[in-house]
Amino acid sequence: MSETFHGWAAKEQGGKLTEFDFDPGAMRPEQVQVKVESCGICHSDLSMIDNDWGMSQYPMVPGHEVIGIIEKAGEQAKGLKVGDRVGLGWFAGSCLSCQPCLSGRQQLCAGAEGMIIGRHGGFADKVRANWEWAIKLPEVLDPASSGPLFCGGITVFAPIADFGVKPTDRVGVVGIGGLGHLALQFLNAWGCEVTAFTSSPSKAAEAKKLGAHHVVDSKGDGLKAINGTLDFIIVTANAALDWDAYIAALAPDGRLHFVGAVLEPVPVQAFSLIGGRKSISGSPLGSPATVATMLDFCARHGIAPVTETFAMSDVNAALDHLRAGKARHRIVLKR
Repeated sequence: MSETFHGWAAKEQGGKLTEFDFDPGAMRPEQVQVKVESCGICHSDLSMIDNDWGMSQYPMVPGHEVIGIIEKAGEQAKGLKVGDRVGLGWFAGSCLSCQPCLSGRQQLCAGAEGMIIGRHGGFADKVRANWEWAIKLPEVLDPASSGPLFCGGITVFAPIADFGVKPTDRVGVVGIGGLGHLALQFLNAWGCEVTAFTSSPSKAAEAKKLGAHHVVDSKGDGLKAINGTLDFIIVTANAALDWDAYIAALAPDGRLHFVGAVLEPVPVQAFSLIGGRKSISGSPLGSPATVATMLDFCARHGIAPVTETFAMSDVNAALDHLRAGKARHRIVLKR
């Protein structure tokens, strides 16, 4: 039996979102159907609305930071039941049969289904996803503000967990925005000595409140002063920066890690890496198991996104707020 979902869709590249009814098609046996309570807005939603990555299809309902209640569960959905409150992020499915999936790295599945790639997402009253990507929300976490954890949060938490960052490490965070403000909280609670890099000196006090022990003005000479001291630098910004200076700030065996979608090439001289056995890497989100671990970590340490709330019907005003760089630090749409 067919259903009709109601959402807010971009009908063309860069277009304003308008109300949109759609038939999601037959529900697959491995899927759950979630009644949306709230949905965060991510810069990736803007990129998809604007087709910055060349893979958008219109009409498109954005939204991939969903909190909601399961109202239907397919017969092959495991570990979940109707009435469970869950969160959904960038991924809506994985094959569960390839080598990455079988080794617990479902986020690296070549056939992974994106929440808003070729299908409709969470700026709607309902959304569907495979059971493995619908993660139960711990009761102590606020459902009204937790949506951004399922994209922004796991994007910065996963490399901390997956690349063996130690509590004794000195770690830098580039960019104190939607991703960076969560990275500061995670790293401080992880036990690291945390340095925040920002081009806005006015953000220094807030960065320290969020967990930074040191704040460096990335436009000044502060980078030179810490040459050779950092074990790990996580780049959450999406702008082209002086990458040689950040590589120079790494200690031997240090790593410069990208989670921000920097669209310009990153020029690197091989000798800047060879001498100190330094490395450059990047990562998408984390596995479902890592998402669950992150949520437990947040519950244990009282970590939460800093959010602003808009009504779902005010989605265009919320998107304009984000485009203008005024979001502090994540926006959540509430139904």
